Formats: sequence, structure tokens, C-alpha cells
Amino acid sequence: MTLTSTADRPGPPVRLGLRQNAAQFSLLVAVNALVGGMIGQERTVLPLLAERTFGLTAVSAATTFVVAFGATKALTNLVAGALADRVGRKPVLVAGWLVGMPVPLLLIWAPSWGWVIVANVLLGANQGMTWSTTVIMKIDLVGPSRRGLALGLNEAAGYGAVALTALVTGELAARHGLRPEPFFLGIAFAALGLGLSAVFVRETRQFAAQEAVTSTGHPEAEQEEGRFSAVFARTSWEDRSLAAVCQAGLVNNAVDGLAWAVLPLLFAAEGLSVGAIGVLAALYPGVWCVGQLITGAWSDRAGRKPLIVWGMLLQGVALVWMASTTGFAPWAAGAVLVGAGTALVYPCLIAAVGDVAHPTWRATAVGVYRLWRDAGYVAGGLLAGLVADAFDLRTAVLVVAALSVVSGLVVHVRMDGGTAAASPVGPGSEA
Repeated sequence: MTLTSTADRPGPPVRLGLRQNAAQFSLLVAVNALVGGMIGQERTVLPLLAERTFGLTAVSAATTFVVAFGATKALTNLVAGALADRVGRKPVLVAGWLVGMPVPLLLIWAPSWGWVIVANVLLGANQGMTWSTTVIMKIDLVGPSRRGLALGLNEAAGYGAVALTALVTGELAARHGLRPEPFFLGIAFAALGLGLSAVFVRETRQFAAQEAVTSTGHPEAEQEEGRFSAVFARTSWEDRSLAAVCQAGLVNNAVDGLAWAVLPLLFAAEGLSVGAIGVLAALYPGVWCVGQLITGAWSDRAGRKPLIVWGMLLQGVALVWMASTTGFAPWAAGAVLVGAGTALVYPCLIAAVGDVAHPTWRATAVGVYRLWRDAGYVAGGLLAGLVADAFDLRTAVLVVAALSVVSGLVVHVRMDGGTAAASPVGPGSEA
């Protein structure tokens, strides 16, 4: 993989660190909030739109938008990570916003459910390109010592916007109907995200090159070992820790897919209003958002593994609670607990990949991890929909809860107990 050397870059010298790059880091946090808002516009409204506007009675049919989104995002993550190492981060970020521009318009004008599926294919590509690159760029800027904090801030911004937008669109839908008003926010998010990314965001690939020199002194050898096939194999199955992280990411997003597509249907089936469903849809990512401000930095000190294990177990227990209770208050408590579990897991998983992957092939490794993680939307959407149609919605919740518990146990057994800022290793080194 060809990297731009620091000597070729005009301008001020490259300095790694959160404080040293505070302005650019803060801008990327704001951009990622807009990325999250693009998902948030769908969280409350789209499952209800499937049922009430398009008349989809089978849960497996109603969850197809999550499957389309997840499959596209997973594959786009893989491509975006490799492209970010080859051509730079910023071009991929800007391209992602261009792809996302039509999404809210398609959702507003969709005459059939097929149009919604197309919109979610584009949304998946948008998310894969934009979220992946903002993650990679923040890792580039801060260096190894504050990686967990950086990822906590990044994910908190994204999922805080998911929560707030879900809450606002729920209120808009309750007042004005399911279309078009709730999707006006998406139009504003896409336009603002594109403008900020194209004009103000700066390339960060040179920061990865600088870290490669300071961490090993021999970046060329690591570049040679960082072939795509080698990175893919190491991240997916050869390295025990990275493989454990990938499966945990997959199951975690299966939980998120369930919360996105199935839980609103469960709440509606029990008679909750659109406004109340919007509050519940916002609670889970809201707690997830705030919690990551603590858990990311915590993992820099305590290590990634304990937080991942306990987070996966907590998600499973909380989902069992939600499947076993009825009513706004019990469900709100369950949503808070699921959000807390996800907050423990989410920034630690990406940070763990950054701990192991060498800076010269780190973007590719992050893309591979995010491929498996977002495949969880596909697995979760299909599994939950099929189980719900064969049995009921509560059984679907219980099945995903069991997967979360098993995944946490897999991490406990297979993942090394390393702490943050672990020394990067190459694909050819000892696993």
C-alpha cells in the first residue's frame, strides 16, 4: 500500500495527539454526528411506515430495509477501509456524502417498499464510507495513547445524533404524520455534512505514516506485509483476539438491528403511541451515546476485554427483561440497560482493532472489522424476522439475547487480555 510520506506534505509538521489536533478532531466529531443523524431519521418512523403505509404484515418483510442497509454497509466498509489506505481518507468521506444525498428524498417520495430498499442501499453505502473514514481519521490524529477516548467521543457523537434525531422524528411523526416532515432533517444533515467534509476536513493519512515511523522505524516492511489478503485473513480468523472482536461486533449489531426494526413493532403491538415509541427508540442510543464518553477512556486504563465481555452479557440480560415485560416504564428501563451494555462494547471493539493493527494497514483492518460488524444487521434482521414470523416478536428478542450472552463468553475465552495502546504487529508476526 502506498502512503504519502510526511516529508512530501506541505504545511506544519505532523504531531500526534488529541490536544495537538483538537480543532480538526472536533470538526470530525461534528461530521460524525451528522452521519449518525442520517440513520436516526429512520429509527422511529421506518418500521411504522412499513406496517401502516405499505401494509407489510410479515416481520421478515418489514425488516428487509435493515438487511439491505447492513449488507451494503458491511461491503462498503471493506472497500472504504482499503481505499482510505490507498487514495486517502478525505476523498472517501466526500464520496460517501454524495452517495447519501438522495436518501431522504427517496424516503419522502417512495411509492412502494422497493424504493425504501433502494434508499437503504444508498444509506448503507453512505454510512460505510463516512463513518469508517471519520473513525480512521480520529485514530490517525490521536496516536496510540488516547485511542479509546477518541473512539468513545466519535461513537458518542454519532449515536447521540441517532438518539436525538429518533426522538425529534418521532415527535414530528406524531404531530404531522409519517411523511414527509420527519425526513426534512435528513436533507439538512446530508447538505451540511457534504459542505463541511469538502471544504474544512483535511487529509490525515500522513499522521498514520508518522505513527508508523515512530512505532517501528521501518514502515516499508509493514507495508509489504499489509497486503489486503493478509490483513483480511488475520483480522477475520487468524488472530484470536481480532477474530473474537469481529464476532462480537457482528452480534452487537444484530442487537442494534433488532432494536431498530423489531422492538418498535413490539411496542406498537402492545398499544404504545408513536410519540412513546419515539422516546423508547431514542433512549437506547441516547444511553449508548453518553456512556461511551466514559467507557472509551476507561478502556485506555482498564483494557478492552473486560468491558467487551460485561457489555455483551449486560445486553443479553437486558433483552431478556424487555422480552419478559410489558409497558412503557419496564421497557424504558430495559432500553437504558441495553444502551449501557452497548456503550461498554462499542468503542472498545474498534479501539482493540487499532491496538493490534499496524498504522500502515490499520484502515484496511478497521474496514474488515466493520464488514463483519455490520453483517450483524443482516444476520439480526433475517434471524429476528424469521423467528418472529415463526413464533412471535418476544421470542425473536430472546433469541438475539442468547446470542449476545454467547458472544460475550467467546470474547472471554478467545481474546487476549491486553490493555490499550498495545504494540501494533504485522500480519506476519506471531498471533
